[in-house]
Amino acid sequence: MKSQIADELECVKAKYPAERAALLPALYLAQRKYGWLSAEAMDEVSRELRVPKATVRGVATFYAMYRHKQVGRNVIQLCTNVSCMILGAERLVDIIREKYGVEPGGTSADGRFSLVIMECIGACGTAPAMLVNTDFHESLTQENIVTILEGYR
Repeated sequence: MKSQIADELECVKAKYPAERAALLPALYLAQRKYGWLSAEAMDEVSRELRVPKATVRGVATFYAMYRHKQVGRNVIQLCTNVSCMILGAERLVDIIREKYGVEPGGTSADGRFSLVIMECIGACGTAPAMLVNTDFHESLTQENIVTILEGYR
């Protein structure tokens, strides 16, 4: 039976000298396809790259960019490190919690949002900042964060 990510993975593998070198982008591809990295998704990557399952799981659990539980349709990654914290990120967490009913590390009841607290996303000069899926948002305020999030239906 053909893997659900096999065709896209062939294009990715072609960019690397060895299949094993494509492990990080292959995991990202599987996560994009399924929304998270279940045991089955990691096994699929293992089969496609001919890499031991333990290696795939080890790499997938080492990096924070991979998700290991089902998440909402939109993943909010809000930075709460020093610059963002000083400029109000903790209040933004409260707003997300109150408005959308999602706790840090959790998913809203309607499955619309998951909230991940990030240590740093490298936007100290335009703090506070967040990623929603792969979209970067900076200079967040109590007013504009709701407007931004309402755009993710």
